[in-house]
Amino acid sequence: MVQRIVPDILVYDLPAAVKEYSVIHHLEVVMDLGSVVTLADADGHQLTLIAADPAGGVNPEMSIFVDDVQASHDAAVAAGVEIVRPLTAEPWGVTRFFYRDGAGHVVNVGTHTATQERP
Repeated sequence: MVQRIVPDILVYDLPAAVKEYSVIHHLEVVMDLGSVVTLADADGHQLTLIAADPAGGVNPEMSIFVDDVQASHDAAVAAGVEIVRPLTAEPWGVTRFFYRDGAGHVVNVGTHTATQERP
């Protein structure tokens, strides 16, 4: 099941973009990985700003968080889509993979797998 879908926006000046979205839309930083920042409002609406994905490689255009990332990965493989980044347990507590959809968009599919301090 999908838990939430978050747009991932590539930006060239991350601190300026964080300030802009925070001021205009009253969003607060809820995750800061240095090159990726997620902002949210009090109701949990989220937006992720990306200067570069911390794992390297291609940047996703959206993130879809699910309750069973292995099942989503299996479904993506069965559908024959290109897996751009393999299923990986990241050090910041998310297990995820990237795939390229039929229109060429890169989608990050993940689930929170651990509660720990963020870098």
